[in-house]
Amino acid sequence: MHTRWPVASTMHQTLDTLSDSVSSTTANDLDLIFLKGIMESPVVRAHERFEEPKLEAVRENNVELVQDILKELGPVAHRSQAADELVRILKEPHFQSLLETHDSVASKNYETPPPSPCAFMDAALNNQPVPPDAVRMVGIRKVSGEHLGVTFRVESGELVIARILHGGMIDQQGLLHVGDIIKEVNGKEVGNDPKVLQEMLKEASGSVVLKILPSYQEPHTPRQAFVKCHFDYDPSQDNLIPCKEAGLSFCSGDILQIFNQEDLNWWQACHIQGGSAGLIPSQLLEEKRKAFVKRDLELVTTGPLCGGVGGKKKKKMMYLTTKNAEFDRHELRIYEEVAKVPPFRRKTLVLIGAQGVGRRSLKNKLLVLDPQRYGTTIPFTSRKPKVDERDGQMYSFMTRGEMECDIKNGRFLEHGEYDGNLYGTKINSIHEVTETGKVCILDVNPQALKVLRTSEFLPYVVFIEAPDFEVLKAMNRSAIESGVVTKQLTVSANLKRTVDESERIKRAYGHYFDLCIVNDGLEATFRSVRSAMEKLFNEQQWVPVSWVF
Repeated sequence: MHTRWPVASTMHQTLDTLSDSVSSTTANDLDLIFLKGIMESPVVRAHERFEEPKLEAVRENNVELVQDILKELGPVAHRSQAADELVRILKEPHFQSLLETHDSVASKNYETPPPSPCAFMDAALNNQPVPPDAVRMVGIRKVSGEHLGVTFRVESGELVIARILHGGMIDQQGLLHVGDIIKEVNGKEVGNDPKVLQEMLKEASGSVVLKILPSYQEPHTPRQAFVKCHFDYDPSQDNLIPCKEAGLSFCSGDILQIFNQEDLNWWQACHIQGGSAGLIPSQLLEEKRKAFVKRDLELVTTGPLCGGVGGKKKKKMMYLTTKNAEFDRHELRIYEEVAKVPPFRRKTLVLIGAQGVGRRSLKNKLLVLDPQRYGTTIPFTSRKPKVDERDGQMYSFMTRGEMECDIKNGRFLEHGEYDGNLYGTKINSIHEVTETGKVCILDVNPQALKVLRTSEFLPYVVFIEAPDFEVLKAMNRSAIESGVVTKQLTVSANLKRTVDESERIKRAYGHYFDLCIVNDGLEATFRSVRSAMEKLFNEQQWVPVSWVF
């Protein structure tokens, strides 16, 4: 059984009527009857239903209405889940854009849409001028003083968007792109001064309409990275930054996430704790600024390199380490790329500090109180063993020829000459300790960090900083009275040399340190080191990216 739809039924009736009257009707009458039947059919009469009264907007200022609603919901949003969700929805950029579009349509403020972007790109490829009316209107809402997260440059007399800061208002809306030319702001021409435009946008409030000439560049996702900073930065004191308000301040040791490194001089970054993205000087720019700054490349070592060496110093020691010259070329550190890894135990604990600051006392205390966790290396020497000495206890004995051969082949982490004899720490001796499952404690010259700070040794570097002069003097006197040390640093010049050397080490090698502790008391320093080592077993860690990849 076939169902006949109303429209089809009517058409069939019309055709039947025409057929019945054909024999008695002239050709002209037949045409009139046919047209009348078509016009009276439901198919054609359907147009009458579209002539109903048009819908009109209830009001034109819905954006202001939503702002008033948000003010009313503010005090109760945290007490009501429904109110909190409504606030979140009303603040969504897409919802705000929808309201702005509705208000524009309601006020009959229409703009002729530009031709297809493809037409502009085709014209550019064919070296044809872009149509002068190929502009676009972009509306945003902001409060006075709010930064949009965008900077500008002058190009052929026009103000062009140079960069869009990640996470900023413009980036979230996605309405503007790098390369867009700004023509007008709220109907006013912008001129060709980026600072004037920045101030104009900063002070604007409410609805801001930008007239732009789009660049129609294809956006791409830049490479992102995490870096550890090795200097302090305050954008308000930087005369080179294109927009001080867009700058991001940080301190040495902070971890930043880099979002964009396309600009040779200015990167976009934010702190890992959160917050807005901002501009920071690039590695290249900061290297140029620091190129002529005098650095402490050489530190005068006033004591022995290896543990267990004592007595009066009779010959100046010479420090050498594997590939030292190669590392010295990369001494200037600005940013260090890092990666976040799960908790793990470091293979070595490296204690760095000036002579007389208490490194050896701290090392011995760790070895005595926690022998199951910590171990250390036995230094090698070319001197003859004494009567009561056994090989492998305090020292491992070698001939001078054997040591010189191993030094030449790069088997020593560090070495030096003292009283006509060679002393040094073999790299293999470090591995022998770590292979037993213990953390190897190393009390070494700071230059050895250039070799140690790799995935081979996975060091945790602790800098034992000298306290103030008077505190150091009192500590040394107390250590003499208790018998902890036998050499008294009573001469003020020696104590001052310790403090000065500590400062030089910190300036020259601070980028290698994981922890800095002012040793104003051995017990407190001991607890701080143990606590820091315990955290490594329970907390995620930021390590050089070379350790991971």
